[in-house]
Amino acid sequence: MTAPALDVLRALHAHTVAAGLPPPAALVGDWWDADAVIAPSIRLRPGFAPPDDPDRYWFGYLGFPVRAGDTPLPPAVGGLTDEILVLRDGHWSHRHVDGSGCAPWIQRALEEPVPPGSASWSASWREPSREPHLAAIEKCLAAIRAGEVYQACLCTRFSGSIRGEPLEFFGDITGRTLPAKSAFLQGDWGSVASFSPESFLRRTGNLVSSAPIKGTLPADAPPELLAASTKDVAENVMIVDLVRNDLGRLARTGSVRVADLLSVVPAPGVWHLVSRVEAIVDPTVGNTEMLRATFPPASVTGTPKLRAMELLGDWEEYPRGVYCGAIGMAGPGRALDLNVAIRTVTLTPSGAATLGVGGGITIDSDPDREWQECLDKAASIVGVTGHTNGRSGESGVLR
Repeated sequence: MTAPALDVLRALHAHTVAAGLPPPAALVGDWWDADAVIAPSIRLRPGFAPPDDPDRYWFGYLGFPVRAGDTPLPPAVGGLTDEILVLRDGHWSHRHVDGSGCAPWIQRALEEPVPPGSASWSASWREPSREPHLAAIEKCLAAIRAGEVYQACLCTRFSGSIRGEPLEFFGDITGRTLPAKSAFLQGDWGSVASFSPESFLRRTGNLVSSAPIKGTLPADAPPELLAASTKDVAENVMIVDLVRNDLGRLARTGSVRVADLLSVVPAPGVWHLVSRVEAIVDPTVGNTEMLRATFPPASVTGTPKLRAMELLGDWEEYPRGVYCGAIGMAGPGRALDLNVAIRTVTLTPSGAATLGVGGGITIDSDPDREWQECLDKAASIVGVTGHTNGRSGESGVLR
């Protein structure tokens, strides 16, 4: 029987702690045409963005660039490793850049994984203040009426603390909610536990795709209401156009296409409208040029992008940090796979935690509904408050 990704991750983590090695990093879900990609041991250091054309495997994150220096975690973190474990079609494989075999301790992690329930954690969360966010929405609506922007993604954040092992927190939430693009990174600088449903950039050879999410309803609402929502459809289509523009800066003429438009897709606690844009780029285009043209992700900025980002810095109460940036991997052959760092929790070494939430504002937005959307998006994370003796706890959020 194939060992589950989270259990292998726990086993690798236990060994690296005991051996004094750098800890593992993990991407679990739809990554690199696989179900999980794990770096068994990798030192992630601040300020290390993905190399232009790496001959090793890069893991890391890029934080949201507005007010980037005003956050407890570094604006960017990354590192390189020679080897990875890949779970694809129910089977694990070991890949080393020079073809070397799997070390015995890594093989043991595959053969003797550590199941959940062996360690406890607890979390407490404070809901953000409602009034500052509503005031920001009103400023955004005024800017839309004035023609400065057509839409913008406005965010606030939950704050709190997590006690216990951050990896157990990540494993418990991921195991319960099965996000499409979850990721876990850790180091002396802190930890990032991402439960993202959204793909920012995926490159395989010369094909690049992005799958923006815009449009949300709670999971207990009929999904057909989302597809019929004038506001949500308009929000999604505007961002699709922005993604087409971003990719079009690099794409071969005529190659940009909308491969999927306005699909209703389930995510933890909500329904989303998801589209997918594809483009073909020249083989000489590297990661630096790709990110310069597309980062930060279109869905978490607004249209037009640069003006929206200028205004967001003034409207939002808190800097975003890792939230709304991108997390993932790059590798040989110009492989690149990054999520949009939404539903993403950052933890300092002392356990202080933040969870950003937000949504797209258009001329049709109702401020009270936008506020509720923030709460709906956070519920699958802040609603789980701990794990003790094999049991998960659920309770309300501190107000």
